[in-house]
Amino acid sequence: MKKIIQNNKNALIWLSSAHLVCDVYSGFINPIMPFIAAKLGFTMSLATVLVAITQICSNMLQPIFGFFADNMLKRFFIFWGVILSSVFIPLAPASSNIPQLVIFMILGCLGGSFFHPQSMGFVNYFSGSDCSKNMGIFVSMGSLGFAFGPLLAAYITQIAGLDKISYTSILGFTLALTMFLFVPKLSIKKQPVLNKRFSTSFKEILTNRQMNYLMLISMMKSLVTNSSCILLPFLWKSMGHSPFYIGFALFLFVFAGSIGSFMSSWAERKFGAKPLIYFSMWATFPLILIFSLIYQTNPVASMFSFAIIGFVTMLAQPVTLVWAQKTLPEYKSIVAGFINGFCWGTIALILSFLGIIAENLGIVNVLLVLTLMPIPASYFVRYLKEY
Repeated sequence: MKKIIQNNKNALIWLSSAHLVCDVYSGFINPIMPFIAAKLGFTMSLATVLVAITQICSNMLQPIFGFFADNMLKRFFIFWGVILSSVFIPLAPASSNIPQLVIFMILGCLGGSFFHPQSMGFVNYFSGSDCSKNMGIFVSMGSLGFAFGPLLAAYITQIAGLDKISYTSILGFTLALTMFLFVPKLSIKKQPVLNKRFSTSFKEILTNRQMNYLMLISMMKSLVTNSSCILLPFLWKSMGHSPFYIGFALFLFVFAGSIGSFMSSWAERKFGAKPLIYFSMWATFPLILIFSLIYQTNPVASMFSFAIIGFVTMLAQPVTLVWAQKTLPEYKSIVAGFINGFCWGTIALILSFLGIIAENLGIVNVLLVLTLMPIPASYFVRYLKEY
């Protein structure tokens, strides 16, 4: 029994470590996209479309990969997810033309789409009764990686140039091989094989009203996070800030988000799940309003107000994910694919025209409108059933 508990603990440690490294690569593109655009000669409008295309191609597929992950015992998606992310995302900044850039970005983002549904399903299986705490740690480690990604990419860009980012692939390769040794395959007793048709599984998920409410909440979080991380680097570049400044700002945003994810389980026990989600959805608008009033006169203070947005947005993310997995416990990986993949891909589709709108109406004005939208959407939190 002690050996099983220790093996489960080791598996959770390595899964969380892999999440950190995988999301380091996911954080590379946003802070340096203005500089890639300048190198290849395209506008902010096209840049937002390119980012949206890659997120749609990768995130929309997460529920599909989650379906196969729930029906197999092998760690295929976890292993190859880290490999794809670590190889192709670092190659993207060195692209010599736009088609090559798109291919590298899609293949790299596909790695994250491979990794996340199955790894979240594994975290649920290996956690036992302590799922909320372990999922909070797992999500916070990913957020921590996503925080350091912009900082690392921006530093390399400023010191050595865009082409040198490809050298970072060795980190992902090393971690993937190590993780393959320490994350055990699930036993048949631990992972029930669904034996359900693809269409049946997806119909049960998409027609579940509780899941629809939770997906809406996840979409609102993605709306705030994605729009901020895509648009603000262009605002800062237009103000003359360096790549490292932009990378550091995104680092603070996502690092604060990782702290929020880590504190999620404690905050849920202290205040309850619904109040936590309400706060997470209501607080972003006043914070971006403060940012809009001070970003030109006090850039340091505005950077920290931006970071607090990351904290409050991610504070309820693990709660939302675990709540969804408890709603449909037989679909752990598929549900994770919907909450952390499909919802983000749907928002990416909506945001594909964001650059065009922001060029005409102004970046800050667009962000004010987008961060206001979670407030009316929070009405549906009242209908969530406690488990």
